[in-house]
Amino acid sequence: MIPTIHDRAVVAGWLRLGASAAPLLIGATLSRAVPAKPVPWMLPPRRIATVCLPTGGGYLHARIAGAIDADIRWPNKGTWCAGERKSDPAGVRVSFRGAIHDGHQLLFLFGLTGVREGRPLREGRANLTVIDESDGRIFGTLGDRRCTVDSLSQRRLPAAHSYRVEVHGFCTEPARAVHGTGDILVSRFDFAGPVNYADR
Repeated sequence: MIPTIHDRAVVAGWLRLGASAAPLLIGATLSRAVPAKPVPWMLPPRRIATVCLPTGGGYLHARIAGAIDADIRWPNKGTWCAGERKSDPAGVRVSFRGAIHDGHQLLFLFGLTGVREGRPLREGRANLTVIDESDGRIFGTLGDRRCTVDSLSQRRLPAAHSYRVEVHGFCTEPARAVHGTGDILVSRFDFAGPVNYADR
């Protein structure tokens, strides 16, 4: 499992490793400390996959306003994504990485509460963290009370305990800057990506 990250000082320290290190923050939900120095298995892969789902059908659509302003429509090809089961609170974590109009690389981390293997969900809750890998800014809802999952469906993938998870939702309050000032509002998000429920 990828460790959760919630300690602001630790996040700031890891950002000093450089923008290329931001993928190691997958799993960030911003409240619990992790080792000050990342161990090898925490480090990002040398090469980032350029296809979200090998079977096709992966995407992220989102509308962001505020400190970052973008209308995101990332298709399956050219978008990196990953998903896994999480705890505290129980659910799943799905992450997407891609570029916006100004060339900045963004990493979206959705922590979805109450999701169970193979089961649909309505009116769920979501924690959201957005990392601008180009300049080190991090924005987080710091909990799952500011974003809502309208609907979530799951379709089994060939690998054991793996599913294509499709989600439609919105946020009613902004994600605040973890350090510094500013915020962003993700007024709408729609995505499909993989989730592997297998223990690791």
